Amino acid sequence: MQNKGLVKLFALLFGLVSIFQLSFTFKSNQIESNANEYAVNKISDEQIDFDKKRNQEKINYLDSLSNISVFNIGIAEYTYDEVKDRAMNLGLDLKGGINVILQISVKDILQNLSNNSKDPIFNKALVDAEEMQKNSQNTYLEDFFIAFDNIKGDTKLASPDIFANRTLSEEINFDMSDDEVQPILKTKIDESVTSAFEVLRKRIDKFGVTQPNIQRLGNSGRILVELPGAKDVERVKGLLQSTAQLEFWDAFKGEEFLAFMIQANEVIKSKTSTVEENQVELSEVEELLGSDNDSIAIEKNPILDLIKGQGYPGGPVIAMFDSKDTNIISEYLSDPQVKSLLQPSQRYVKFLWGIPQMSEEGEELVELYALKGNRENTPQLSGSVITDARQSYSVDGISPTVSMQMNTKGAKIWEEMTGNAFNQSSQIAIVLDDIVYSAPGVTSGPISGGNSEISGAFDLNEAIDLANVLRAGKLPASADIVQADEVGPSLGQEAIESGTNSFMIALILVLVWMMFYYGKVGLYSNIALILNIVLIFGILSGLGAVLTLPGIAGIVLTIGIAVDANVLIYERVREELYRGKKEKPAISDGYQNALSSILDANITTGLTALILYTFGTGPIKGFATTLLIGIITSLFTAIFISRLLINWDVNKGSRLSFSTPLTKGLFRNLNIDFLKRRKLTYVISGVLIASGIFSLFTTGLDEGIDFVGGRTYTVRFANDVNTEEIKNSTDLIFGSSEIKTIGSPNQLKISTKYKVNENSAAADEEVQSKLFESLQNYLPEGYTYNQFLDAENNVGKMMSGKVSPTIADDIKQSSFWAILGSLIVVFLYILVRFKKWQFSLGAVAAVFHDVLIVLGIFSLTYKFMPFSMEIDQAFIAAILTVIGYSLNDTVVVFDRIREFLKEHSTWEFEKTVNSALNSTLSRTLNTSFTTLVVLLAMFTFGADSLRGLLFALIVGVLVGTYSSVFVATPIMKDTLKKYRD
Repeated sequence: MQNKGLVKLFALLFGLVSIFQLSFTFKSNQIESNANEYAVNKISDEQIDFDKKRNQEKINYLDSLSNISVFNIGIAEYTYDEVKDRAMNLGLDLKGGINVILQISVKDILQNLSNNSKDPIFNKALVDAEEMQKNSQNTYLEDFFIAFDNIKGDTKLASPDIFANRTLSEEINFDMSDDEVQPILKTKIDESVTSAFEVLRKRIDKFGVTQPNIQRLGNSGRILVELPGAKDVERVKGLLQSTAQLEFWDAFKGEEFLAFMIQANEVIKSKTSTVEENQVELSEVEELLGSDNDSIAIEKNPILDLIKGQGYPGGPVIAMFDSKDTNIISEYLSDPQVKSLLQPSQRYVKFLWGIPQMSEEGEELVELYALKGNRENTPQLSGSVITDARQSYSVDGISPTVSMQMNTKGAKIWEEMTGNAFNQSSQIAIVLDDIVYSAPGVTSGPISGGNSEISGAFDLNEAIDLANVLRAGKLPASADIVQADEVGPSLGQEAIESGTNSFMIALILVLVWMMFYYGKVGLYSNIALILNIVLIFGILSGLGAVLTLPGIAGIVLTIGIAVDANVLIYERVREELYRGKKEKPAISDGYQNALSSILDANITTGLTALILYTFGTGPIKGFATTLLIGIITSLFTAIFISRLLINWDVNKGSRLSFSTPLTKGLFRNLNIDFLKRRKLTYVISGVLIASGIFSLFTTGLDEGIDFVGGRTYTVRFANDVNTEEIKNSTDLIFGSSEIKTIGSPNQLKISTKYKVNENSAAADEEVQSKLFESLQNYLPEGYTYNQFLDAENNVGKMMSGKVSPTIADDIKQSSFWAILGSLIVVFLYILVRFKKWQFSLGAVAAVFHDVLIVLGIFSLTYKFMPFSMEIDQAFIAAILTVIGYSLNDTVVVFDRIREFLKEHSTWEFEKTVNSALNSTLSRTLNTSFTTLVVLLAMFTFGADSLRGLLFALIVGVLVGTYSSVFVATPIMKDTLKKYRD
């Protein structure tokens, strides 16, 4: 082997760099372990909310080390922040946390740009664009332009009632055409989304999550946020979705509206009296008919009977209501007939609710405020004047508050507002996102300097988050979560343990097999394999890539790829030895002859992995990343490192047989007529494919929320539960739901499409609370909603996911293009390499064959398999990997056929092909066996969430091995008329 010194140098450097990179991961884990121990020792289990307090202590401990040297390697020292930055990033499924895609509302931005235009055509176009989005792959803005063009008539975007307004006067004038206005709007939208991105980034930076990731997703207005390790998921979601629309409004005195509330009550009562009379008549008829139906209970005083308390005299609160009644009260107060009762000075009043508070009786009460609005519905002062915000405490030092500092303009308006409030003995309401946080009075005259404070019924974390969002600034538009994955920390820890165990078992089995089959050279391939794994982890750490659970599966699959390269080489060396060559030339020729097959096989697998990386997201991208890195490192270690070790041993005078007494001569001198049996295999394949296709059309597939949209929750119970009972309970709440057992009988995956088209935080909370309500009878007695969310004692919500229908459509489309792209790329690559389209046809036919059989088996078996077989992004990753593996096998066979055609030009074509197939059989079975051992180890001992993906890979390996011999080659033979140049 030439350039041995260079190979040694590269191996040494790569190994040292990888170990250096991984040392930061080990050190980081050690420091975090010390932080956990410190927090546990400081906060006892007996304290209230001890887990949250421990988490805060851990954060404080790590923060104290942020700029202190904690790692000394002799030539350099590193602080904890530097160590953490260089440590390997763990994904959501291994560390717990939250991963969301936020959709910034382009509709909101357009409305803001138009100054909330009332133009009917403009507003109808906004609504039409929303409808179009349900079945469109365009951005919202593109659909808005289409919708506007369809209905505009003579109206232009540059109308003074739409975008040719005072705000956009410098960019848009009345004379502009729609084509001229559209690029300006695109720029404005892009600026707003960029602004939202920056606001979210600042909020996340203040949240204290290590290794966060935030990025824009193209021009769709979507922003990806990944926060592995985030403990309080509900708090994170609130932080991300809060628009932080801070406003200051003058408040009416609550008693001014008491007479109005009485009058409003009478109006609503008169409207419901007809319903009451009809109900009485209906009840009498039902009584005569013997019906057991209860009549609908109508409140005698629909508003007054719901009042739970009064505000204090002279204060801004009209009354207090139960939180569950706020929607109906708001509906009553917005009734046109009720609003007509208001005095002229009250005509623009804003009725807003305060923060819910628990009463002594255990009721959640909310205060109703009356604020002084105006025609434009704009506050005298907004949050745009805030220059700084800090969490602080009230005068008594107990209650958390938020202190704010305003700019010069804001300070002047604030002084004027506080002066008026002082003179009128009134209050100023501080409103955030249409919720009144506080409405303080002014007792000492006008407040100068622009200082103010928000107080309210919130805890320390809420005060910190509020200060952070105010300091970061408001979002330019609402942000809805359209896709989300939440994983509890305990489930993440379980995934790490199962992933590590399955990985080690798979590795040990492969190491033992290689020693058993190839003897001493198997030891050298094992050394190369271990170096390969070190290099993979080192590169992942150095690149800052994220290691996910599918990523571990990708590394395990890489073991199979690395072994395949060694098997190809060793089998070729054995052939040369059988021909009577000496060891050194046999080794040299074996490596040289195997190189073409190794490169072709790895390039085709690499191309499918690259396509998977391009179209995949989240954990699936992690799978593709490790697979790509593994392919490169496997080539280096298998081709160069193993040969370096073998040459070193041979140069010492050792004799290497490349086999053991049990495997010597195995699969040698085979003479199986594979082509003779091709008609039978055609029938077998045809029956399997036909059965699968019939099942696909009749039974279909178990499509997950990735493809149909919806919400899914993994819930763990204290005891085993009956799935039918749970389904009956959830169906009563959601109308329909899907229940699957995940792993043990006390853990279920619950999916529902209830309110699937609603992405608001309120809708998410409603579905989650209804889920808790439906499961309450199966949870420990007295188990609270918060305990359910936090999964205390490993009981409750362990993981959840959400995909909106729009995102589901995008995932479907990207999956389709990923698979189609793989097939096209493979067809073209094989066409270029083998120069004949018949080879490409055989390979692609085999791939189609394998994919259809995998799909068919999933369709036929998903209803009774004891694990989830959902069709999701992980399944698409499996399909693409099956494509790569199938091609890997087929290319090796075709390479040998091409070689035999050149060497044995006088042989009959069928004899040449059969001989080539027989000569590769040892490699084919050996590689398939080791790959299956690896996959079965992961399937048996790995995480439950990976079983569907691994089952697809196991089926794919079996079918791919079969098709390379009995499908691809026969089809190539039958279509190839002229096989010699």
